[in-house]
Amino acid sequence: MNRPLFITGIGTGVGKTIVAAILVEALQADYWKPIQAGFSDGSDTLEVESLISNSRTVLYKESYKLKMAASPHIAARAEGKNIDMDYLVSDFMQFSGQENQSGAENHTLIIEGAGGLMVPLNEHEFVIDLIEKLNARVILVSRNYLGSINHSLLSAAICRQRNIEVMGWIFNDHYLNYEEEIAQWSSYPKIASIPFSPLVDKTFISNQAAKIKEVLRTFNRE
Repeated sequence: MNRPLFITGIGTGVGKTIVAAILVEALQADYWKPIQAGFSDGSDTLEVESLISNSRTVLYKESYKLKMAASPHIAARAEGKNIDMDYLVSDFMQFSGQENQSGAENHTLIIEGAGGLMVPLNEHEFVIDLIEKLNARVILVSRNYLGSINHSLLSAAICRQRNIEVMGWIFNDHYLNYEEEIAQWSSYPKIASIPFSPLVDKTFISNQAAKIKEVLRTFNRE
């Protein structure tokens, strides 16, 4: 298995799941959402499953599925639980030792994080600590909104400070045209820009996946 790709955002609600679905479809990769907090309207895993068209992807079960739509450490606390980093790593090691349904060993696992890099998982560890433990490469998801330059560059800065390998940016929506500036200031390349669509369905995901398939393969080479 290739090194995993960890999808994280500059905050909550920036389109990580849509980006994850596009990447899964483009690479025919497997998918894992380690921690799902809040699932009254369905889980991110179910959403990805509903959006992809290929038959090779394996969608792995969440390690923690928490009822409250809140920071994972708060949602876990509400249920009398504690998110254990070793347990997450153990699940990952089990996934990484398996072949996907196509029988190909050289495949990729897409991991979708919860919120942003500094979202707490427990009293001492954060999403960025999980990324380090899994030796994952990061794709940063930024949605274009007023204030997103600041949030984007702060996310890039903490990755650089912690020596996290960042593959690049995937942007959502079109508020103003400052994607190239974020890429330049952060020194991380722009991989793709996903346009706003009032309807996100299998066709939309398939079309976007086809557009970035080759560039993803280039970025995804070891």
